[in-house]
Amino acid sequence: MPAEQIHLVRHGEVFNPQGVLYGRLPGYGLSDLGRLMAKAAADELVARGRPVSALITSPLQRTQQSGEPIAKAFGLEPTLDERVIEPENRFEGKRMRGPGGALRDIRNWGLLVNPWEPSWGEPFGSIAARMMAAVQDAWNAADGGDVVIVSHQLPIWMVHRHLAGERLSHDPRRRRCALSSITTLEMQGVAGSAAGHRFVEVGYTDPAAGLAAQATDVGAV
Repeated sequence: MPAEQIHLVRHGEVFNPQGVLYGRLPGYGLSDLGRLMAKAAADELVARGRPVSALITSPLQRTQQSGEPIAKAFGLEPTLDERVIEPENRFEGKRMRGPGGALRDIRNWGLLVNPWEPSWGEPFGSIAARMMAAVQDAWNAADGGDVVIVSHQLPIWMVHRHLAGERLSHDPRRRRCALSSITTLEMQGVAGSAAGHRFVEVGYTDPAAGLAAQATDVGAV
Protein backbone atom coordinates (compact mmCIF):
# COMPACT_ATOMS: atom_id res chain seq x y z
CA MET A 1 0.00 0.00 0.00
CA PRO A 2 1.51 3.38 -0.97
CA ALA A 3 1.79 6.41 1.30
CA GLU A 4 -1.21 8.54 2.21
CA GLN A 5 0.57 11.88 2.49
CA ILE A 6 4.10 13.19 1.92
CA HIS A 7 5.31 15.95 4.26
CA LEU A 8 8.24 18.07 3.03
CA VAL A 9 9.90 19.59 6.10
CA ARG A 10 12.55 22.28 5.85
CA HIS A 11 15.43 22.14 8.35
CA GLY A 12 15.68 24.55 11.29
CA GLU A 13 18.02 27.52 11.72
CA VAL A 14 21.70 26.83 11.05
CA PHE A 15 24.55 28.06 13.27
CA ASN A 16 26.27 30.41 10.83
CA PRO A 17 28.02 33.26 12.68
CA GLN A 18 30.07 34.20 9.58
CA GLY A 19 26.89 34.72 7.56
CA VAL A 20 28.09 32.74 4.54
CA LEU A 21 26.10 30.85 1.95
CA TYR A 22 26.88 27.35 3.22
CA GLY A 23 25.13 25.25 0.56
CA ARG A 24 26.53 21.72 0.71
CA LEU A 25 29.57 22.63 2.83
CA PRO A 26 30.15 20.27 5.78
CA GLY A 27 30.06 21.42 9.38
CA TYR A 28 26.94 23.59 9.29
CA GLY A 29 24.62 22.13 11.90
CA LEU A 30 21.60 23.52 13.69
CA SER A 31 21.81 26.35 16.18
CA ASP A 32 20.13 25.95 19.57
CA LEU A 33 17.18 27.85 18.13
CA GLY A 34 17.22 25.57 15.09
CA ARG A 35 16.82 22.55 17.34
CA LEU A 36 13.77 24.17 18.94
CA MET A 37 12.37 24.81 15.47
CA ALA A 38 12.91 21.18 14.49
CA LYS A 39 11.11 20.09 17.66
CA ALA A 40 8.21 22.39 16.76
CA ALA A 41 7.89 20.66 13.38
CA ALA A 42 7.91 17.25 15.04
CA ASP A 43 5.29 18.37 17.57
CA GLU A 44 3.08 19.63 14.74
CA LEU A 45 3.26 16.28 12.96
CA VAL A 46 2.43 14.42 16.18
CA ALA A 47 -0.52 16.76 16.86
CA ARG A 48 -2.06 15.85 13.52
CA GLY A 49 -2.61 12.33 14.79
CA ARG A 50 -1.60 10.75 11.51
CA PRO A 51 0.52 7.60 11.23
CA VAL A 52 4.03 8.34 9.96
CA SER A 53 5.65 5.20 8.60
CA ALA A 54 8.90 6.50 7.07
CA LEU A 55 11.42 9.32 7.48
CA ILE A 56 13.82 10.42 4.74
CA THR A 57 16.40 13.19 5.08
CA SER A 58 18.97 14.94 2.98
CA PRO A 59 22.48 13.71 3.93
CA LEU A 60 23.58 17.15 5.14
CA GLN A 61 24.13 17.67 8.87
CA ARG A 62 21.37 20.23 9.37
CA THR A 63 18.68 18.05 7.80
CA GLN A 64 19.74 14.94 9.68
CA GLN A 65 19.61 16.91 12.93
CA SER A 66 16.19 18.33 12.00
CA GLY A 67 14.95 14.78 11.48
CA GLU A 68 16.03 13.61 14.94
CA PRO A 69 12.95 14.79 16.89
CA ILE A 70 10.68 13.34 14.19
CA ALA A 71 12.49 10.00 14.35
CA LYS A 72 12.16 9.98 18.13
CA ALA A 73 8.48 10.95 18.09
CA PHE A 74 7.49 8.19 15.68
CA GLY A 75 10.09 5.54 16.49
CA LEU A 76 11.63 5.65 13.02
CA GLU A 77 15.08 5.03 11.58
CA PRO A 78 15.77 7.75 9.01
CA THR A 79 16.93 6.97 5.49
CA LEU A 80 19.28 9.31 3.62
CA ASP A 81 18.46 10.30 0.05
CA GLU A 82 20.94 12.33 -2.02
CA ARG A 83 18.13 13.48 -4.30
CA VAL A 84 16.64 15.79 -1.65
CA ILE A 85 19.94 17.57 -0.92
CA GLU A 86 20.65 21.30 -1.25
CA PRO A 87 21.55 22.30 -4.84
CA GLU A 88 25.14 23.00 -5.79
CA ASN A 89 26.00 26.71 -5.72
CA ARG A 90 29.18 28.37 -6.92
CA PHE A 91 28.89 30.98 -4.16
CA GLU A 92 29.33 28.42 -1.36
CA GLY A 93 31.48 29.71 1.48
CA LYS A 94 31.02 33.38 0.56
CA ARG A 95 29.06 36.17 2.18
CA MET A 96 26.60 37.43 -0.40
CA ARG A 97 25.76 40.95 0.80
CA GLY A 98 27.27 43.86 2.68
CA PRO A 99 30.86 45.19 2.48
CA GLY A 100 33.05 42.62 0.77
CA GLY A 101 29.99 40.60 -0.27
CA ALA A 102 30.21 38.36 -3.33
CA LEU A 103 27.54 40.31 -5.21
CA ARG A 104 29.72 43.44 -5.14
CA ASP A 105 32.77 41.66 -6.53
CA ILE A 106 33.01 42.20 -10.28
CA ARG A 107 34.81 38.87 -10.64
CA ASN A 108 31.55 37.11 -9.70
CA TRP A 109 29.24 38.98 -12.04
CA GLY A 110 29.67 36.41 -14.79
CA LEU A 111 27.88 33.90 -12.58
CA LEU A 112 24.79 36.11 -12.54
CA VAL A 113 24.14 36.37 -16.28
CA ASN A 114 21.19 33.95 -16.32
CA PRO A 115 19.05 33.97 -13.18
CA TRP A 116 16.39 31.92 -15.00
CA GLU A 117 18.62 28.81 -15.20
CA PRO A 118 20.32 29.77 -12.80
CA SER A 119 23.87 30.31 -14.07
CA TRP A 120 25.42 30.08 -10.57
CA GLY A 121 24.33 26.54 -9.77
CA GLU A 122 22.17 23.52 -10.49
CA PRO A 123 19.37 24.24 -12.99
CA PHE A 124 15.90 24.63 -11.49
CA GLY A 125 14.57 21.90 -13.78
CA SER A 126 17.14 19.45 -12.47
CA ILE A 127 16.22 20.23 -8.85
CA ALA A 128 12.51 19.75 -9.52
CA ALA A 129 13.09 16.49 -11.40
CA ARG A 130 15.20 14.85 -8.70
CA MET A 131 12.86 16.01 -5.94
CA MET A 132 9.78 14.67 -7.72
CA ALA A 133 11.56 11.36 -8.35
CA ALA A 134 12.36 11.10 -4.64
CA VAL A 135 8.77 11.97 -3.69
CA GLN A 136 7.37 9.39 -6.11
CA ASP A 137 9.71 6.67 -4.86
CA ALA A 138 8.90 7.50 -1.23
CA TRP A 139 5.18 7.30 -1.97
CA ASN A 140 5.54 3.95 -3.77
CA ALA A 141 7.82 2.40 -1.14
CA ALA A 142 5.72 3.26 1.90
CA ASP A 143 3.74 0.57 3.65
CA GLY A 144 0.78 2.86 4.20
CA GLY A 145 0.82 5.88 6.50
CA ASP A 146 2.64 9.13 5.80
CA VAL A 147 6.23 9.82 4.78
CA VAL A 148 8.28 12.77 6.06
CA ILE A 149 11.09 14.12 3.88
CA VAL A 150 13.43 16.63 5.53
CA SER A 151 15.00 18.81 2.85
CA HIS A 152 15.94 22.41 2.07
CA GLN A 153 14.19 25.61 1.04
CA LEU A 154 14.91 25.69 -2.69
CA PRO A 155 14.21 21.98 -3.38
CA ILE A 156 10.89 22.20 -1.52
CA TRP A 157 9.99 25.42 -3.35
CA MET A 158 10.74 23.75 -6.68
CA VAL A 159 8.25 21.01 -5.82
CA HIS A 160 5.65 23.65 -4.95
CA ARG A 161 6.10 25.56 -8.20
CA HIS A 162 6.23 22.39 -10.29
CA LEU A 163 2.96 21.08 -8.84
CA ALA A 164 1.32 24.50 -9.16
CA GLY A 165 2.26 24.65 -12.84
CA GLU A 166 4.31 27.81 -12.31
CA ARG A 167 7.59 28.78 -13.94
CA LEU A 168 10.48 27.42 -11.93
CA SER A 169 12.49 30.65 -12.19
CA HIS A 170 11.47 33.01 -9.40
CA ASP A 171 12.48 35.75 -6.96
CA PRO A 172 14.18 33.95 -4.03
CA ARG A 173 12.98 36.66 -1.65
CA ARG A 174 9.39 35.53 -2.22
CA ARG A 175 9.73 31.84 -1.38
CA ARG A 176 7.05 30.59 0.97
CA CYS A 177 9.13 28.00 2.78
CA ALA A 178 10.02 29.09 6.31
CA LEU A 179 12.47 27.34 8.61
CA SER A 180 10.96 24.04 9.86
CA SER A 181 7.84 24.60 7.75
CA ILE A 182 5.79 21.65 6.51
CA THR A 183 4.51 21.38 2.93
CA THR A 184 2.08 18.47 2.53
CA LEU A 185 1.33 16.53 -0.66
CA GLU A 186 -1.24 13.93 -1.61
CA MET A 187 -1.75 11.77 -4.68
CA GLN A 188 -5.14 12.63 -6.11
CA GLY A 189 -7.20 11.64 -9.10
CA VAL A 190 -7.36 14.25 -11.86
CA ALA A 191 -10.45 14.41 -14.05
CA GLY A 192 -9.61 14.28 -17.74
CA SER A 193 -5.97 13.40 -17.08
CA ALA A 194 -4.46 10.60 -19.15
CA ALA A 195 -2.24 9.67 -16.24
CA GLY A 196 -5.23 9.54 -13.90
CA HIS A 197 -3.44 10.66 -10.74
CA ARG A 198 -0.88 13.25 -9.75
CA PHE A 199 0.59 14.85 -6.64
CA VAL A 200 -1.25 17.87 -5.29
CA GLU A 201 -0.13 20.24 -2.54
CA VAL A 202 -2.81 20.13 0.16
CA GLY A 203 -1.27 22.10 3.00
CA TYR A 204 1.44 24.40 4.29
CA THR A 205 2.11 25.15 7.96
CA ASP A 206 4.78 27.15 9.79
CA PRO A 207 4.98 25.59 13.27
CA ALA A 208 8.16 27.51 14.16
CA ALA A 209 6.72 30.93 13.29
CA GLY A 210 6.82 32.00 16.92
CA LEU A 211 10.57 31.40 17.00
CA ALA A 212 11.40 33.03 13.66
CA ALA A 213 11.84 36.54 15.06
CA GLN A 214 14.85 35.29 17.04
CA ALA A 215 16.55 33.76 13.98
CA THR A 216 19.74 35.34 12.68
CA ASP A 217 20.17 32.93 9.75
CA VAL A 218 17.19 32.31 7.48
CA GLY A 219 19.04 30.84 4.52
CA ALA A 220 19.74 32.23 1.05
CA VAL A 221 17.67 35.26 0.12
